[in-house]
Amino acid sequence: LYPAIAERATTMPAPMRGDEERSDGGFEGLSDAVRYEMFKRLGYFVTESSEHFSEYVPWFIKRDRPDLLDEFGIPLDEYPRRCERQIEGWEQLRARLENPDGKLRVVQSMEYGSGIIHSLETGVERVVYGNVPNNGLISNLPAGCAVEVPCLVDARGITPQVIGELPPHLAALMQTNINVQSLTVEASLTGRRDHVYHAAMLDPHTAAELSLDQIWSLVDELLEAHRGMIPESLFS
Repeated sequence: LYPAIAERATTMPAPMRGDEERSDGGFEGLSDAVRYEMFKRLGYFVTESSEHFSEYVPWFIKRDRPDLLDEFGIPLDEYPRRCERQIEGWEQLRARLENPDGKLRVVQSMEYGSGIIHSLETGVERVVYGNVPNNGLISNLPAGCAVEVPCLVDARGITPQVIGELPPHLAALMQTNINVQSLTVEASLTGRRDHVYHAAMLDPHTAAELSLDQIWSLVDELLEAHRGMIPESLFS
């Protein structure tokens, strides 16, 4: 597969992902340009979509570089648009479920849940890719951080598979976001508001765009806007 990806990355424009709407409300017409650019730079193909991956790094979404959005086909309004479509879809589903005379057609979705339950109950083996604590699964990432690895599911339960050591440049890239996640969790568990600021300071995209004073103000505004959804200890 990798030789084919390498040829595509060097000889052809980055492909679009179709033109049909997905069941999750996303639109299959988005560019894969970021994924192929990172493949050329890192030597490995990114599993995240271009528009999602670009949020984690400082290179593609920049206030003074709208040309990058055009070059890499990054839709800044994709997730709000997707949420609007999903909300609309859920309202339609609610109406059908609440209609006593309505007929329902039950089909398996693209989500893992039903397959996991089926394997746990029947013992039929399947492999899913799950987010689990890093208990020795990836040796050069911190213990306890969340990692996504193949997981064998059968009657014995869910068994994450050991990956071993990642290429050092990939581990370094992942660590930049593990830092943010770890400090955010620490802030939530301890009530230390300063760790929220620290997490934002270390976020690669935020740090590339804002000064420290701007980051502090951003955190204050976001905490206040979401006050009813986060631990009150962060305000004491």
